[in-house]
Amino acid sequence: MSTTRTRCSLGTRNHLATEVLRATAGRSSLVVLLLFLGFVALAARAFWIQGPGNAFYELEGKKRFQRTLEMPATRGKIFDRTGQVLATSLPVKAIWAIPEEASVALSTKTLGQVSGLLNMAEPELKHKLGEDKNFVYLKRQVSTEVAEKIAALKIEGIYQQREYKRFYPEGAAMAHIIGFTNVEDRGQEGMELSQEKELAGQAGRRKVIKDRMGRAVEELGVIASPREGKDLQLSIDSKIQYLAFDALRAAVEKHRAKAGSVVVVDAQTGEILALANLPTYNPNDRTHLSGEQLRNRVLTDTFEPGSSAKPITVALALELGRVKPHTIIQTGNGKFTIAGSTITDTHAYGALTVEQVIQKSSNIGMIKIAKQLSSKEMWGMFTHVGFGQAPKIGFPGAVAGKVRPYQSWRPIEQATMSYGYGLSTSLLQLARAYTIFASDGELIPLSMTKVDAPVQGVRVISPHTAQVMRGMLELAAGTGGTGLRAQAEGYRVGGKSGTAHKQVGKGYAAHRYNSFFVGLAPIHAPRIVVAVMLEEPSDGTYFGGAVAAPVFSTVVSNTLRALNVLPDNAMSRLAMVPALPKSRAQKNPKNESENSPNVRRDGAANTIRRRALVPSTTLSSSDLGGAAS
Repeated sequence: MSTTRTRCSLGTRNHLATEVLRATAGRSSLVVLLLFLGFVALAARAFWIQGPGNAFYELEGKKRFQRTLEMPATRGKIFDRTGQVLATSLPVKAIWAIPEEASVALSTKTLGQVSGLLNMAEPELKHKLGEDKNFVYLKRQVSTEVAEKIAALKIEGIYQQREYKRFYPEGAAMAHIIGFTNVEDRGQEGMELSQEKELAGQAGRRKVIKDRMGRAVEELGVIASPREGKDLQLSIDSKIQYLAFDALRAAVEKHRAKAGSVVVVDAQTGEILALANLPTYNPNDRTHLSGEQLRNRVLTDTFEPGSSAKPITVALALELGRVKPHTIIQTGNGKFTIAGSTITDTHAYGALTVEQVIQKSSNIGMIKIAKQLSSKEMWGMFTHVGFGQAPKIGFPGAVAGKVRPYQSWRPIEQATMSYGYGLSTSLLQLARAYTIFASDGELIPLSMTKVDAPVQGVRVISPHTAQVMRGMLELAAGTGGTGLRAQAEGYRVGGKSGTAHKQVGKGYAAHRYNSFFVGLAPIHAPRIVVAVMLEEPSDGTYFGGAVAAPVFSTVVSNTLRALNVLPDNAMSRLAMVPALPKSRAQKNPKNESENSPNVRRDGAANTIRRRALVPSTTLSSSDLGGAAS
């Protein structure tokens, strides 16, 4: 019995063992199967990643770590006509940070050191670090010396990158010509702006691998090499520019003028040799820059040219054969009424020749000459010399001025336009208009860049008329003329002064003037045209012949000597005159008159003031200064 039980027990145990072994084998097979399937899945995944899906994962990896960085191009230099550097780029550094790291790494001591080196207060630096967690510029255009000192602190989270800062050696004297660039090294004003595309060149590109901290850890290659900016050579002569700027500054200070401008044009090539304005600014330090300082008044400001427009009207009358230099013009007792308005001269000149009309600056004489011309002819002449059209010199902000369509002119308007009221022009346009007298009747195109080839002008008047007009301009700038103080030592000159009330709204300010002088030299073979304007001189002297003509004289003498033009007037010292005392200038000596609106009003005063653009008070030439005009 016991044996039987023992056998049963053993059988049960063997059965159970068999069952356990079977179960274990099944589980093992399942595990193996699962492992096999796992490996198959991994292999399939690996195959997918390395095969069909590779492009997707490469792209995702690139998005996370591969970056395309810009390789900045070096901006082109700007030179004057002699090769002197006017603008160049200096290497500097941009200091940037990863605020999340830098905030932890900066101790109280290093925070003070960094803020001191960057010339900013500690609260300001802390504020910058709180602007963004991933990236912030702490300061741009930091000098390499300062950048090296910051790098020596070895602060984690603060980094540097190379960039450039523009430097202008000539400073304020050249500011309105060159302009400046912003922190991104892009032109904002002047030639820096107008020639941005050529000067800037084209940045290159390179691929790198960056770590999670944003640091480049591997170079993958250059995509495109940078194309360096092209150098630019201007027509400006640095020496002439400085001399003109210095003469203008002295006059502005002496006469306490609100502003002043001067431009020097090469009469043979149309190159602008100098262009200066006051007030100006230092392009290397624009901390307190204002709109008044930015204005390039030679190109952007317009004014009524006054008497300086008279030679243009006379040239037209000569060209059309309506008058000759010695044609007698009756100016009567110094008063002339037209369309109910009375225009006056300083004195009762009586009979004057045409050339004396220019010499004495007779408004009545100009009206008598203009009456022999049609409004269409006068309009055509003004437009032919460039009035009402923006100069095409590739410079930002050059304005067109205004010449209204001749169909709308009334008799009083044609009369005032003959002596420069009722139209507007910039100083640059006025200087260009006078090139017809300097270049034997051709209007010369102007250029801000150096001209190597001969230029072709546009014929406006005949060479003979231009020669006759040069003679008249010399008379106007000589004894008995309104511009005696334009005489330049060593050189014969010719030109015309002007003094005009400033237009305010629809009328004119009673005691605010623009004073100007424009002329050419040497008169026998003109090499340069110079135009000068002072805005609102306030020292008691405001006549163009007293305020602007001396600047013309200084600029002409200095410029012609700088250009190595031989003197042509050994007796010029005798023609030089001292400055007139204010009291004498105000008395308006005989034989030296200046243009003024000179219109006495009747009941239609308001209409005239609106449409003819003439002052609302009765003024004679003596009110505008006569001799010293």
